[in-house]
Amino acid sequence: MRILNLIPLLIIVSFVVFMFVHIIPGDPARLLAGQDATREEVELARSVLNLDKPLLQQYFIYMSGLFVGDLGFSIKSGASVAQIISDRILPSLGLTFASIVWATVVGMLIGILSATFRNRWPDQLGMLTAISGISLPNFWVGLVIIQIFSVQLGWFPTGGAGSWQSYIMPSFALGAGIMAIIARFTRSSLVESLKQDYIRTGRSKGLGKGSIVFGHALKNSLIPVITVTGLQFGFLLGGSVVVETVFSFPGLGTLLIDSIQFRDYPVIQALILLFALQFILVNFIVDIIYGFVNPKIRYD
Repeated sequence: MRILNLIPLLIIVSFVVFMFVHIIPGDPARLLAGQDATREEVELARSVLNLDKPLLQQYFIYMSGLFVGDLGFSIKSGASVAQIISDRILPSLGLTFASIVWATVVGMLIGILSATFRNRWPDQLGMLTAISGISLPNFWVGLVIIQIFSVQLGWFPTGGAGSWQSYIMPSFALGAGIMAIIARFTRSSLVESLKQDYIRTGRSKGLGKGSIVFGHALKNSLIPVITVTGLQFGFLLGGSVVVETVFSFPGLGTLLIDSIQFRDYPVIQALILLFALQFILVNFIVDIIYGFVNPKIRYD
């Protein structure tokens, strides 16, 4: 039932995306026909792209193709949009998963240590790390680690996606801010759980610190951590544009930048719609995970 509720939302998103793309300055018909094209050739290109029709009619033509899996063809290359995206999506997904995995693991470890040793040096060091991760722009982090680990040390390639080493630096730059956010949320949530009455009862029964933190408090602290992790994962795929550009990474982010520069409407629409779809699906999956973490949470 909840899946069916996503359909109207996706239709609304597709309409907003379509209208947004069509207000981007520039004439794709002129780009398709060429700078030296005559007026008649530009009008012919506009007719081929359906740009001579009213905007709402263009939208319905687009949606009729979308419902049968036809994303159209690239204005720039003439290739199928679906094929162009399929060639780029695996590197972006690999970068996204690498970023969220290390950011979640490290962020939760920092948050747990900070909450366990609250107001002591591990807490101060952990929160300093978190503040640094949030404050530093990911493009700046990317440039710095390229200079250190590629140019000076020569440990990793500066760009591309030819090997697993190519994912290390981009995933670090992309995940640094997310790690910091997860660390702060984990600490805050765990500190609140450690103040509860059942924790004091456990301590009075002689339970050790590890049993209290990992056996009782942490599980009850996971809901806000899962929420923020899901939201950050939803932003990652679309938010990797800057990092992919810095590292010349052949993913969806660089494809979006190239498509915007060329006013390639079909590719831009498909990419933004894909980013919106994955964000909606991630939030849907997060809702399902809630039920496993806390059985009291149920959805109709």
